[in-house]
Amino acid sequence: MRAFACVSSLALLSSAAFSQSTETPPAFEFSDVHAVAPGANQFMRGGLMRGGRYELRTATMVDLIKTAYGVDDDNVIGGPNWLEFDRFDLIAKAAPSSSPERIQLMLQALLADRFHLVVHNDTKSLPEYVLTLGKGRQKLKESDGTGEKGCQGQPQPQNLPPGVPRYITVSCHNLTSAAIADELHQMAGGYLDTPVVDSTGLKGSWDFDIKWSGRGQLAAAGADGISIFDAVDKQLGLKLELQKLPMPVIVIDRVNQKPTENLPGVTKALPVTPTEFEVAVVKPSAPDSRQTRSPFQPGGKLELQGFTLKTLIRIAWDINGDEMLVGAPKWLDSDKFDIIAKASTATLLHAPSNAPPVDIDALRLMLRALLVDRFKLAVHNEDRPVSAYTLVAVKPKLNKADPANRTRFKEGPALASKDPRDKNPLLGRLVTCQNMTLAQFAEQLQNIAPGYIHSPVLDATGIDGGWDFTLSFSPAGQFQGGGGRGGDRGGDRGGETTGPPSAAMPAASDPSGALTLFEAIDKQLGLKLELKKRPVSVLVIDSVEQKPTDN
Repeated sequence: MRAFACVSSLALLSSAAFSQSTETPPAFEFSDVHAVAPGANQFMRGGLMRGGRYELRTATMVDLIKTAYGVDDDNVIGGPNWLEFDRFDLIAKAAPSSSPERIQLMLQALLADRFHLVVHNDTKSLPEYVLTLGKGRQKLKESDGTGEKGCQGQPQPQNLPPGVPRYITVSCHNLTSAAIADELHQMAGGYLDTPVVDSTGLKGSWDFDIKWSGRGQLAAAGADGISIFDAVDKQLGLKLELQKLPMPVIVIDRVNQKPTENLPGVTKALPVTPTEFEVAVVKPSAPDSRQTRSPFQPGGKLELQGFTLKTLIRIAWDINGDEMLVGAPKWLDSDKFDIIAKASTATLLHAPSNAPPVDIDALRLMLRALLVDRFKLAVHNEDRPVSAYTLVAVKPKLNKADPANRTRFKEGPALASKDPRDKNPLLGRLVTCQNMTLAQFAEQLQNIAPGYIHSPVLDATGIDGGWDFTLSFSPAGQFQGGGGRGGDRGGDRGGETTGPPSAAMPAASDPSGALTLFEAIDKQLGLKLELKKRPVSVLVIDSVEQKPTDN
Protein backbone atom coordinates (compact mmCIF):
# COMPACT_ATOMS: atom_id res chain seq x y z
CA MET A 1 0.00 0.00 0.00
CA ARG A 2 2.80 2.20 0.82
CA ALA A 3 4.05 1.75 -2.75
CA PHE A 4 1.01 3.30 -4.50
CA ALA A 5 0.38 6.11 -1.96
CA CYS A 6 2.27 8.80 -3.98
CA VAL A 7 1.85 12.53 -4.33
CA SER A 8 1.11 14.04 -7.74
CA SER A 9 3.76 14.08 -10.41
CA LEU A 10 6.87 16.28 -10.38
CA ALA A 11 5.86 17.97 -13.60
CA LEU A 12 2.42 18.83 -12.26
CA LEU A 13 3.63 20.21 -8.96
CA SER A 14 6.66 22.10 -10.17
CA SER A 15 4.54 24.56 -12.14
CA ALA A 16 2.93 25.76 -8.92
CA ALA A 17 6.15 25.65 -6.94
CA PHE A 18 8.12 28.15 -8.99
CA SER A 19 5.36 30.50 -10.12
CA GLN A 20 5.07 33.95 -8.58
CA SER A 21 1.84 35.62 -7.55
CA THR A 22 0.87 38.86 -5.83
CA GLU A 23 -2.30 37.28 -4.45
CA THR A 24 -2.54 36.10 -0.84
CA PRO A 25 -1.63 32.39 -0.95
CA PRO A 26 -4.35 29.92 0.01
CA ALA A 27 -4.08 28.45 3.50
CA PHE A 28 -5.51 25.55 5.46
CA GLU A 29 -8.37 26.55 7.75
CA PHE A 30 -6.37 25.26 10.73
CA SER A 31 -3.78 22.58 11.40
CA ASP A 32 -2.37 20.23 14.01
CA VAL A 33 1.43 19.89 13.72
CA HIS A 34 3.53 18.01 16.26
CA ALA A 35 6.82 16.10 16.50
CA VAL A 36 6.71 12.28 16.68
CA ALA A 37 9.10 10.01 18.57
CA PRO A 38 11.50 7.70 16.68
CA GLY A 39 10.12 4.26 15.87
CA ALA A 40 9.87 1.48 13.33
CA ASN A 41 8.64 1.91 9.75
CA GLN A 42 9.16 5.65 9.79
CA PHE A 43 8.65 6.92 6.28
CA MET A 44 6.33 9.66 5.09
CA ARG A 45 2.77 8.48 4.62
CA GLY A 46 -0.40 10.23 3.53
CA GLY A 47 -0.33 13.32 1.34
CA LEU A 48 -3.83 12.86 -0.06
CA MET A 49 -7.19 14.41 0.84
CA ARG A 50 -9.80 12.36 2.72
CA GLY A 51 -13.01 14.30 3.15
CA GLY A 52 -11.85 17.67 4.45
CA ARG A 53 -8.84 16.15 6.21
CA TYR A 54 -5.30 16.35 4.80
CA GLU A 55 -2.57 14.34 6.51
CA LEU A 56 1.17 13.84 6.26
CA ARG A 57 2.53 11.45 8.87
CA THR A 58 6.07 10.72 10.12
CA ALA A 59 7.42 13.25 7.62
CA THR A 60 10.84 14.87 7.89
CA MET A 61 11.24 18.55 7.07
CA VAL A 62 12.76 17.49 3.73
CA ASP A 63 9.64 15.38 3.10
CA LEU A 64 7.43 18.37 3.88
CA ILE A 65 9.41 20.74 1.66
CA LYS A 66 9.64 18.36 -1.30
CA THR A 67 5.87 17.75 -1.08
CA ALA A 68 5.10 21.46 -0.80
CA TYR A 69 7.36 22.50 -3.67
CA GLY A 70 7.13 19.44 -5.92
CA VAL A 71 10.82 18.58 -6.04
CA ASP A 72 12.88 15.49 -5.31
CA ASP A 73 14.86 15.01 -2.07
CA ASP A 74 18.13 15.80 -3.81
CA ASN A 75 16.70 19.12 -5.00
CA VAL A 76 16.30 20.42 -1.42
CA ILE A 77 19.61 22.12 -0.64
CA GLY A 78 21.15 23.36 2.62
CA GLY A 79 19.55 23.59 6.02
CA PRO A 80 20.45 22.24 9.49
CA ASN A 81 21.36 18.63 10.27
CA TRP A 82 18.01 17.70 11.83
CA LEU A 83 16.15 18.17 8.52
CA GLU A 84 16.12 14.46 7.66
CA PHE A 85 15.83 13.00 11.17
CA ASP A 86 13.20 14.90 13.15
CA ARG A 87 9.75 13.71 12.10
CA PHE A 88 6.35 15.35 12.29
CA ASP A 89 2.67 14.50 11.94
CA LEU A 90 0.65 17.15 10.13
CA ILE A 91 -3.15 17.14 9.97
CA ALA A 92 -5.03 20.05 8.42
CA LYS A 93 -8.53 21.02 7.34
CA ALA A 94 -9.31 22.17 3.82
CA ALA A 95 -12.16 22.06 1.34
CA PRO A 96 -12.61 18.42 0.20
CA SER A 97 -12.48 19.53 -3.44
CA SER A 98 -9.05 21.20 -3.08
CA SER A 99 -6.83 20.35 -6.03
CA PRO A 100 -3.29 18.97 -5.58
CA GLU A 101 -1.90 22.30 -6.80
CA ARG A 102 -3.92 24.25 -4.24
CA ILE A 103 -2.97 21.87 -1.42
CA GLN A 104 0.65 22.36 -2.38
CA LEU A 105 0.33 26.14 -2.00
CA MET A 106 -1.47 25.70 1.33
CA LEU A 107 1.36 23.48 2.55
CA GLN A 108 3.91 26.11 1.55
CA ALA A 109 1.98 28.69 3.58
CA LEU A 110 1.76 26.31 6.56
CA LEU A 111 5.52 25.70 6.61
CA ALA A 112 6.18 29.45 6.47
CA ASP A 113 3.70 30.07 9.31
CA ARG A 114 4.35 27.15 11.65
CA PHE A 115 8.11 26.58 11.07
CA HIS A 116 9.04 30.09 9.83
CA LEU A 117 10.51 28.42 6.74
CA VAL A 118 12.24 30.76 4.29
CA VAL A 119 13.53 29.40 0.98
CA HIS A 120 14.63 30.68 -2.40
CA ASN A 121 14.80 29.16 -5.88
CA ASP A 122 18.10 28.37 -7.58
CA THR A 123 19.62 26.10 -10.22
CA LYS A 124 22.21 23.38 -9.68
CA SER A 125 23.81 20.75 -11.89
CA LEU A 126 22.48 17.39 -10.71
CA PRO A 127 22.54 13.82 -12.08
CA GLU A 128 19.15 12.97 -13.58
CA TYR A 129 17.83 10.10 -15.66
CA VAL A 130 16.98 11.26 -19.18
CA LEU A 131 14.30 9.51 -21.26
CA THR A 132 15.07 9.52 -24.99
CA LEU A 133 14.03 7.63 -28.09
CA GLY A 134 15.77 4.28 -28.53
CA LYS A 135 17.71 3.15 -31.55
CA GLY A 136 14.71 1.42 -33.08
CA ARG A 137 11.09 2.48 -33.44
CA GLN A 138 9.21 3.50 -30.29
CA LYS A 139 6.60 0.91 -29.32
CA LEU A 140 4.02 3.07 -27.55
CA LYS A 141 0.42 3.01 -28.75
CA GLU A 142 -1.11 6.39 -29.55
CA SER A 143 -4.00 7.10 -27.18
CA ASP A 144 -7.50 7.79 -28.46
CA GLY A 145 -7.96 10.31 -25.64
CA THR A 146 -10.67 8.36 -23.81
CA GLY A 147 -10.50 6.92 -20.31
CA GLU A 148 -8.64 8.04 -17.22
CA LYS A 149 -5.10 9.35 -17.35
CA GLY A 150 -2.49 7.54 -15.31
CA CYS A 151 -1.01 4.15 -14.48
CA GLN A 152 -2.57 1.23 -12.65
CA GLY A 153 -0.64 -1.68 -11.17
CA GLN A 154 -1.92 -5.10 -12.17
CA PRO A 155 -2.34 -7.87 -9.56
CA GLN A 156 0.25 -10.63 -9.61
CA PRO A 157 -0.86 -14.21 -10.30
CA GLN A 158 -1.67 -16.06 -7.10
CA ASN A 159 0.10 -19.23 -5.93
CA LEU A 160 2.96 -19.15 -8.43
CA PRO A 161 5.16 -22.29 -8.15
CA PRO A 162 8.56 -21.84 -6.47
CA GLY A 163 11.20 -20.53 -8.81
CA VAL A 164 8.75 -18.84 -11.18
CA PRO A 165 9.76 -15.14 -11.41
CA ARG A 166 7.39 -12.42 -10.28
CA TYR A 167 7.09 -9.21 -12.23
CA ILE A 168 5.68 -5.79 -11.52
CA THR A 169 3.13 -5.14 -14.26
CA VAL A 170 1.63 -1.71 -14.86
CA SER A 171 -0.88 -0.52 -17.46
CA CYS A 172 -0.70 3.18 -18.40
CA HIS A 173 -3.17 5.23 -20.45
CA ASN A 174 -3.44 8.69 -21.96
CA LEU A 175 0.02 9.90 -20.90
CA THR A 176 2.19 12.55 -22.49
CA SER A 177 5.88 11.75 -22.78
CA ALA A 178 6.58 14.08 -19.83
CA ALA A 179 4.02 12.19 -17.74
CA ILE A 180 5.60 8.88 -18.80
CA ALA A 181 8.97 10.11 -17.50
CA ASP A 182 7.42 11.10 -14.18
CA GLU A 183 5.48 7.84 -13.83
CA LEU A 184 8.65 5.80 -14.45
CA HIS A 185 10.36 7.61 -11.57
CA GLN A 186 7.37 6.96 -9.29
CA MET A 187 6.89 3.34 -10.38
CA ALA A 188 10.49 2.14 -10.28
CA GLY A 189 12.06 4.10 -7.44
CA GLY A 190 14.27 1.12 -6.61
CA TYR A 191 16.16 1.73 -9.85
CA LEU A 192 15.47 5.40 -10.56
CA ASP A 193 16.46 7.29 -7.43
CA THR A 194 16.47 10.65 -9.23
CA PRO A 195 13.73 12.33 -11.31
CA VAL A 196 13.36 11.30 -14.95
CA VAL A 197 13.56 14.13 -17.51
CA ASP A 198 11.68 13.75 -20.80
CA SER A 199 13.82 14.34 -23.88
CA THR A 200 11.95 12.15 -26.36
CA GLY A 201 10.33 14.95 -28.36
CA LEU A 202 7.15 12.84 -28.60
CA LYS A 203 3.87 14.72 -29.01
CA GLY A 204 0.38 13.65 -28.04
CA SER A 205 -0.72 11.03 -25.50
CA TRP A 206 0.19 7.36 -25.32
CA ASP A 207 -0.95 3.99 -23.93
CA PHE A 208 1.36 1.14 -22.94
CA ASP A 209 1.88 -1.84 -20.66
CA ILE A 210 5.21 -2.50 -19.01
CA LYS A 211 6.56 -5.22 -16.74
CA TRP A 212 9.86 -5.57 -14.89
CA SER A 213 11.51 -7.28 -11.93
CA GLY A 214 11.70 -5.37 -8.66
CA ARG A 215 15.29 -4.50 -7.82
CA GLY A 216 15.29 -6.94 -4.93
CA GLN A 217 13.98 -9.74 -7.15
CA LEU A 218 16.27 -9.19 -10.14
CA ALA A 219 19.06 -11.49 -9.00
CA ALA A 220 16.66 -14.27 -7.96
CA ALA A 221 14.98 -14.15 -11.39
CA GLY A 222 18.29 -14.93 -13.12
CA ALA A 223 18.06 -14.94 -16.91
CA ASP A 224 14.32 -14.21 -16.65
CA GLY A 225 14.93 -10.97 -14.72
CA ILE A 226 13.98 -7.70 -16.41
CA SER A 227 15.48 -4.46 -15.15
CA ILE A 228 13.52 -1.26 -15.64
CA PHE A 229 16.18 -0.17 -18.15
CA ASP A 230 15.67 -3.31 -20.26
CA ALA A 231 11.89 -2.99 -19.95
CA VAL A 232 11.90 0.62 -21.18
CA ASP A 233 14.23 -0.29 -24.04
CA LYS A 234 12.65 -3.50 -25.29
CA GLN A 235 8.99 -2.95 -24.39
CA LEU A 236 8.65 0.80 -25.06
CA GLY A 237 11.41 1.44 -27.56
CA LEU A 238 12.80 4.22 -25.35
CA LYS A 239 16.05 4.65 -23.44
CA LEU A 240 17.03 5.74 -19.92
CA GLU A 241 20.45 7.28 -19.32
CA LEU A 242 21.98 9.09 -16.34
CA GLN A 243 23.21 12.59 -17.24
CA LYS A 244 24.13 15.79 -15.38
CA LEU A 245 21.65 18.59 -16.05
CA PRO A 246 20.93 22.04 -14.60
CA MET A 247 17.89 21.53 -12.40
CA PRO A 248 15.71 23.85 -10.30
CA VAL A 249 16.38 23.46 -6.57
CA ILE A 250 14.93 24.80 -3.34
CA VAL A 251 17.57 26.38 -1.08
CA ILE A 252 16.73 26.62 2.62
CA ASP A 253 17.59 30.01 4.13
CA ARG A 254 15.98 29.54 7.54
CA VAL A 255 13.71 27.05 9.35
CA ASN A 256 12.78 26.44 12.99
CA GLN A 257 13.16 22.98 14.48
CA LYS A 258 10.05 23.35 16.65
CA PRO A 259 6.70 24.34 15.13
CA THR A 260 4.58 27.05 16.72
CA GLU A 261 1.96 25.85 19.19
CA ASN A 262 -1.31 24.41 17.92
CA LEU A 263 -4.44 26.46 18.49
CA PRO A 264 -6.52 25.35 21.51
CA GLY A 265 -9.11 22.71 20.62
CA VAL A 266 -7.73 22.12 17.11
CA THR A 267 -7.75 18.31 17.46
CA LYS A 268 -11.51 18.24 18.16
CA ALA A 269 -12.20 20.65 15.30
CA LEU A 270 -10.50 18.51 12.64
CA PRO A 271 -12.65 16.21 10.48
CA VAL A 272 -12.87 12.79 12.12
CA THR A 273 -11.37 9.73 10.41
CA PRO A 274 -13.55 6.60 10.75
CA THR A 275 -11.73 3.89 12.70
CA GLU A 276 -14.08 0.98 11.98
CA PHE A 277 -15.14 -0.93 8.90
CA GLU A 278 -18.66 -0.15 7.77
CA VAL A 279 -19.40 -3.87 7.58
CA ALA A 280 -17.23 -6.98 8.01
CA VAL A 281 -17.60 -10.76 7.78
CA VAL A 282 -15.15 -12.94 9.72
CA LYS A 283 -15.14 -16.73 9.34
CA PRO A 284 -12.73 -19.67 9.74
CA SER A 285 -10.75 -20.47 6.58
CA ALA A 286 -11.08 -23.68 4.62
CA PRO A 287 -8.61 -26.36 5.83
CA ASP A 288 -6.40 -26.05 2.72
CA SER A 289 -6.63 -22.26 2.47
CA ARG A 290 -3.46 -20.34 1.58
CA GLN A 291 -2.81 -16.78 2.63
CA THR A 292 -4.00 -14.37 -0.07
CA ARG A 293 -5.27 -10.82 -0.09
CA SER A 294 -6.90 -8.65 -2.70
CA PRO A 295 -6.17 -4.96 -3.20
CA PHE A 296 -8.93 -2.62 -2.15
CA GLN A 297 -11.69 -2.89 -4.71
CA PRO A 298 -14.04 -0.13 -5.89
CA GLY A 299 -16.12 1.07 -2.95
CA GLY A 300 -13.44 0.18 -0.41
CA LYS A 301 -13.98 -3.60 -0.28
CA LEU A 302 -11.14 -5.70 1.13
CA GLU A 303 -10.75 -9.49 1.11
CA LEU A 304 -8.25 -11.50 3.18
CA GLN A 305 -8.02 -15.30 3.05
CA GLY A 306 -6.10 -17.79 5.14
CA PHE A 307 -4.65 -15.31 7.67
CA THR A 308 -3.71 -16.49 11.17
CA LEU A 309 -4.89 -14.26 13.98
CA LYS A 310 -1.24 -13.66 14.92
CA THR A 311 -0.56 -12.25 11.45
CA LEU A 312 -3.66 -10.07 11.63
CA ILE A 313 -2.59 -8.71 15.03
CA ARG A 314 0.90 -7.98 13.72
CA ILE A 315 -0.57 -6.06 10.79
CA ALA A 316 -3.05 -4.15 12.97
CA TRP A 317 -0.44 -3.08 15.56
CA ASP A 318 2.44 -2.76 13.07
CA ILE A 319 4.58 -5.36 14.85
CA ASN A 320 7.77 -6.40 13.11
CA GLY A 321 8.67 -9.84 14.53
CA ASP A 322 6.99 -12.55 16.60
CA GLU A 323 9.21 -11.81 19.59
CA MET A 324 7.52 -8.42 19.89
CA LEU A 325 4.19 -10.13 20.67
CA VAL A 326 3.88 -11.73 24.13
CA GLY A 327 1.24 -13.97 25.68
CA ALA A 328 -0.12 -15.44 22.43
CA PRO A 329 -1.84 -18.84 22.84
CA LYS A 330 -0.59 -21.59 20.49
CA TRP A 331 -3.70 -21.60 18.31
CA LEU A 332 -3.04 -17.96 17.39
CA ASP A 333 -0.38 -19.20 14.97
CA SER A 334 -2.39 -22.06 13.47
CA ASP A 335 -6.10 -21.18 13.23
CA LYS A 336 -6.77 -19.26 10.00
CA PHE A 337 -9.55 -16.84 9.15
CA ASP A 338 -11.09 -15.11 6.13
CA ILE A 339 -12.19 -11.48 6.33
CA ILE A 340 -14.39 -9.61 3.88
CA ALA A 341 -14.77 -5.98 4.91
CA LYS A 342 -15.93 -2.66 3.47
CA ALA A 343 -14.51 0.69 4.49
CA SER A 344 -16.79 3.63 5.11
CA THR A 345 -17.07 6.06 2.22
CA ALA A 346 -15.78 8.75 4.61
CA THR A 347 -12.52 6.79 4.84
CA LEU A 348 -11.97 6.62 1.08
CA LEU A 349 -9.30 8.89 -0.30
CA HIS A 350 -9.95 11.57 -2.88
CA ALA A 351 -6.90 10.42 -4.82
CA PRO A 352 -5.48 9.67 -8.25
CA SER A 353 -6.56 6.38 -9.80
CA ASN A 354 -3.15 4.81 -9.15
CA ALA A 355 -3.35 5.35 -5.38
CA PRO A 356 -5.04 2.98 -2.91
CA PRO A 357 -8.51 4.14 -1.79
CA VAL A 358 -7.62 3.57 1.88
CA ASP A 359 -4.24 4.36 3.42
CA ILE A 360 -2.36 1.86 5.56
CA ASP A 361 -2.76 3.78 8.83
CA ALA A 362 -6.54 3.94 8.45
CA LEU A 363 -6.58 0.23 7.61
CA ARG A 364 -4.59 -0.63 10.74
CA LEU A 365 -7.03 1.23 13.00
CA MET A 366 -10.05 -0.41 11.37
CA LEU A 367 -8.48 -3.86 11.63
CA ARG A 368 -7.66 -3.26 15.31
CA ALA A 369 -11.26 -2.35 16.07
CA LEU A 370 -12.49 -5.42 14.19
CA LEU A 371 -10.22 -7.83 16.09
CA VAL A 372 -11.10 -6.27 19.44
CA ASP A 373 -14.81 -6.55 18.67
CA ARG A 374 -15.00 -9.98 17.05
CA PHE A 375 -12.33 -11.86 19.05
CA LYS A 376 -12.76 -9.92 22.32
CA LEU A 377 -9.06 -9.13 22.09
CA ALA A 378 -7.50 -7.17 24.95
CA VAL A 379 -3.87 -6.02 24.79
CA HIS A 380 -1.45 -3.56 26.37
CA ASN A 381 2.12 -2.37 25.80
CA GLU A 382 4.80 -3.17 28.36
CA ASP A 383 8.61 -3.12 28.60
CA ARG A 384 9.94 -6.69 28.86
CA PRO A 385 13.40 -8.28 28.35
CA VAL A 386 13.78 -9.20 24.67
CA SER A 387 16.76 -10.25 22.56
CA ALA A 388 17.69 -7.01 20.77
CA TYR A 389 20.73 -5.81 18.86
CA THR A 390 23.49 -3.54 20.09
CA LEU A 391 25.92 -1.87 17.67
CA VAL A 392 29.57 -2.17 18.76
CA ALA A 393 32.90 -1.17 17.18
CA VAL A 394 35.43 -3.79 16.05
CA LYS A 395 37.78 -2.20 13.48
CA PRO A 396 35.83 0.82 12.17
CA LYS A 397 36.13 1.56 8.44
CA LEU A 398 34.44 4.94 8.27
CA ASN A 399 35.26 8.19 6.49
CA LYS A 400 35.24 11.36 8.59
CA ALA A 401 32.48 13.64 7.33
CA ASP A 402 32.76 17.25 6.30
CA PRO A 403 30.83 19.03 9.10
CA ALA A 404 29.62 21.59 6.54
CA ASN A 405 27.54 18.90 4.82
CA ARG A 406 23.99 18.32 5.99
CA THR A 407 23.31 15.00 7.71
CA ARG A 408 21.65 12.77 5.12
CA PHE A 409 20.36 9.23 4.78
CA LYS A 410 19.57 8.05 1.27
CA GLU A 411 18.29 4.87 -0.30
CA GLY A 412 20.63 4.07 -3.19
CA PRO A 413 24.05 5.40 -4.22
CA ALA A 414 25.42 8.86 -3.54
CA LEU A 415 24.86 11.46 -6.23
CA ALA A 416 26.98 10.91 -9.34
CA SER A 417 28.34 7.63 -7.88
CA LYS A 418 28.26 4.19 -9.48
CA ASP A 419 25.69 1.79 -8.10
CA PRO A 420 27.46 -1.32 -6.69
CA ARG A 421 24.26 -3.30 -7.22
CA ASP A 422 24.92 -3.18 -10.96
CA LYS A 423 28.07 -5.25 -10.37
CA ASN A 424 26.51 -7.57 -7.78
CA PRO A 425 22.69 -7.48 -7.91
CA LEU A 426 22.56 -9.95 -5.01
CA LEU A 427 23.38 -6.99 -2.76
CA GLY A 428 19.93 -5.62 -3.47
CA ARG A 429 19.79 -3.17 -0.55
CA LEU A 430 21.98 -0.07 -0.64
CA VAL A 431 21.98 2.93 1.70
CA THR A 432 24.25 5.97 1.68
CA CYS A 433 24.91 7.96 4.86
CA GLN A 434 26.41 11.45 4.94
CA ASN A 435 27.65 13.20 8.09
CA MET A 436 25.76 10.70 10.24
CA THR A 437 26.60 9.79 13.83
CA LEU A 438 26.63 6.10 14.70
CA ALA A 439 23.85 6.75 17.21
CA GLN A 440 21.71 8.02 14.32
CA PHE A 441 22.72 5.03 12.21
CA ALA A 442 21.71 2.62 14.98
CA GLU A 443 18.38 4.42 15.25
CA GLN A 444 17.83 4.02 11.49
CA LEU A 445 18.66 0.29 11.29
CA GLN A 446 15.16 -0.86 12.18
CA ASN A 447 13.84 1.10 9.19
CA ILE A 448 16.75 0.24 6.89
CA ALA A 449 16.42 -3.53 7.35
CA PRO A 450 13.09 -4.51 8.96
CA GLY A 451 13.56 -8.09 7.73
CA TYR A 452 16.60 -8.44 9.99
CA ILE A 453 15.96 -5.94 12.80
CA HIS A 454 12.67 -6.10 14.71
CA SER A 455 13.37 -3.84 17.68
CA PRO A 456 15.36 -0.64 18.36
CA VAL A 457 19.16 -0.95 18.06
CA LEU A 458 21.34 0.51 20.84
CA ASP A 459 24.59 2.31 19.94
CA ALA A 460 27.50 1.15 22.12
CA THR A 461 30.36 1.96 19.75
CA GLY A 462 31.62 4.88 21.83
CA ILE A 463 32.45 6.69 18.57
CA ASP A 464 31.44 10.34 18.33
CA GLY A 465 31.22 12.70 15.37
CA GLY A 466 29.72 12.51 11.88
CA TRP A 467 30.77 9.93 9.27
CA ASP A 468 30.26 9.15 5.58
CA PHE A 469 29.70 5.56 4.47
CA THR A 470 27.63 3.25 2.28
CA LEU A 471 26.18 -0.13 3.20
CA SER A 472 25.06 -2.76 0.70
CA PHE A 473 23.58 -6.12 1.67
CA SER A 474 21.16 -8.79 0.48
CA PRO A 475 17.46 -8.59 1.36
CA ALA A 476 16.38 -10.81 4.23
CA GLY A 477 13.89 -12.54 1.92
CA GLN A 478 16.78 -13.81 -0.19
CA PHE A 479 17.83 -16.04 2.70
CA GLN A 480 14.24 -17.13 3.38
CA GLY A 481 13.43 -18.82 0.09
CA GLY A 482 13.23 -15.69 -2.01
CA GLY A 483 10.25 -14.15 -0.24
CA GLY A 484 9.64 -10.52 0.37
CA ARG A 485 7.99 -7.65 -1.36
CA GLY A 486 9.15 -7.52 -4.91
CA GLY A 487 7.30 -4.36 -5.90
CA ASP A 488 9.02 -1.05 -6.13
CA ARG A 489 6.46 1.52 -7.12
CA GLY A 490 7.28 4.63 -5.16
CA GLY A 491 10.43 3.17 -3.62
CA ASP A 492 11.67 -0.41 -3.75
CA ARG A 493 12.61 -1.81 -0.37
CA GLY A 494 14.57 -4.46 -2.18
CA GLY A 495 12.54 -7.47 -1.12
CA GLU A 496 12.64 -6.80 2.60
CA THR A 497 10.24 -8.91 4.58
CA THR A 498 9.34 -9.24 8.22
CA GLY A 499 10.30 -12.91 8.20
CA PRO A 500 11.26 -14.90 11.29
CA PRO A 501 12.78 -13.50 14.50
CA SER A 502 16.06 -11.68 14.04
CA ALA A 503 17.99 -14.21 16.10
CA ALA A 504 17.18 -16.87 13.51
CA MET A 505 18.73 -15.00 10.59
CA PRO A 506 21.71 -16.73 8.95
CA ALA A 507 25.18 -15.50 9.81
CA ALA A 508 27.21 -17.18 7.07
CA SER A 509 27.91 -15.91 3.59
CA ASP A 510 25.98 -17.33 0.68
CA PRO A 511 28.37 -18.94 -1.89
CA SER A 512 26.67 -16.89 -4.60
CA GLY A 513 28.02 -13.64 -3.16
CA ALA A 514 25.01 -12.62 -1.11
CA LEU A 515 25.67 -10.92 2.24
CA THR A 516 23.46 -10.70 5.30
CA LEU A 517 23.08 -7.34 6.99
CA PHE A 518 25.29 -8.55 9.83
CA GLU A 519 28.15 -9.55 7.53
CA ALA A 520 27.88 -6.33 5.56
CA ILE A 521 28.13 -4.20 8.72
CA ASP A 522 31.17 -6.24 9.80
CA LYS A 523 33.02 -6.33 6.45
CA GLN A 524 32.12 -2.91 5.08
CA LEU A 525 31.98 -0.78 8.24
CA GLY A 526 34.12 -2.67 10.76
CA LEU A 527 31.21 -2.70 13.21
CA LYS A 528 29.19 -5.54 14.71
CA LEU A 529 25.61 -6.21 15.78
CA GLU A 530 25.48 -8.21 19.02
CA LEU A 531 22.30 -9.81 20.30
CA LYS A 532 21.63 -9.03 23.96
CA LYS A 533 18.68 -9.11 26.35
CA ARG A 534 17.30 -5.74 27.37
CA PRO A 535 13.88 -4.19 28.12
CA VAL A 536 11.93 -3.36 24.95
CA SER A 537 8.32 -2.30 24.53
CA VAL A 538 6.24 -5.31 23.41
CA LEU A 539 2.53 -5.93 22.85
CA VAL A 540 1.09 -8.21 25.55
CA ILE A 541 -2.10 -10.18 24.88
CA ASP A 542 -4.27 -10.11 28.00
CA SER A 543 -7.17 -12.13 26.59
CA VAL A 544 -8.53 -13.39 23.27
CA GLU A 545 -11.30 -15.77 22.21
CA GLN A 546 -10.59 -18.53 19.70
CA LYS A 547 -13.97 -18.30 18.00
CA PRO A 548 -15.08 -14.94 16.56
CA THR A 549 -18.54 -13.65 17.43
CA ASP A 550 -21.27 -14.36 14.90
CA ASN A 551 -21.52 -12.24 11.77
